[in-house]
Amino acid sequence: MFYHDKKLQYKVRVEKPNPTFARALQQAIGGVEGEIRVCLQYLFQAWNSRGPVRYRDMLLDTGTEEISHIEMLATAVALNLEGASNDLIDDLVGKNPLVEAIMGGMDPRHYLSGGLGAMAADANGVPFNGSWVVSSGNTAADMYANVMAESTGRLLATRLYSLTDDPGMKDMLSFLIARDTMHQNQWLAVLEELGHGDLRNVHPIPNSFPQANEHQEFSYTFVNTNVDKEASVGENRRWTEGPSIDGRSTFREMPAQPFGNEPQLGPPAPSAFAQTEQMQHPGDKQ
Repeated sequence: MFYHDKKLQYKVRVEKPNPTFARALQQAIGGVEGEIRVCLQYLFQAWNSRGPVRYRDMLLDTGTEEISHIEMLATAVALNLEGASNDLIDDLVGKNPLVEAIMGGMDPRHYLSGGLGAMAADANGVPFNGSWVVSSGNTAADMYANVMAESTGRLLATRLYSLTDDPGMKDMLSFLIARDTMHQNQWLAVLEELGHGDLRNVHPIPNSFPQANEHQEFSYTFVNTNVDKEASVGENRRWTEGPSIDGRSTFREMPAQPFGNEPQLGPPAPSAFAQTEQMQHPGDKQ
């Protein structure tokens, strides 16, 4: 069950409405780096969580907080769209097909579809894609996905911060950037705990699969596919020599080489209606 409060988690104010910036803010709502993504990611990870209850509870707390961030950003978009003049809207609806040029960078769907409100879409108006949500059922794998999501989200927020000179927008983004800092550290703290204080114990993920069942001669080998036989990136490359990050072996390097055979597929299935010339046996001469 979820509850809501009518007040925002943090204040949102716009001193100089800017429809163009409203469009940019859409990326932080419905883009791959945005708040809908992390909100659903954390909630699905929580709903699918098996194991220590504290991880599920933490994910529920943070996923629910992210709903608050969507609310803040949607409010910011709506306030910035109040700067869309009637003349611009009249031109958009009435006569000129060069919509984006007329709107000065404003997404026309903010008016046509949203009635001067935010949408569940990115800065180009592309709807949010649920395939971006990661919920693997493996806590360590999910935590790394969460660190990546918060890292790219924080990167986006800092870029948005640099795009505006509105004090209210900078203040709101400063809060969101701070929360991204916390969440990055939060997920890393879970990984540290899973590794009992040593991240090496987390790897390789999943650590429940016996490494005796993998071809271990390839487990810590960097394959150099560069046609130049010399080292492609210089000497002293951490990933080609020295102890592996998980402490279980030693890195080495080998030139790329084939260990398999040339693939031979059977003839096409008649029901697939390939060309007659394709129907000959794969061993026949052309």
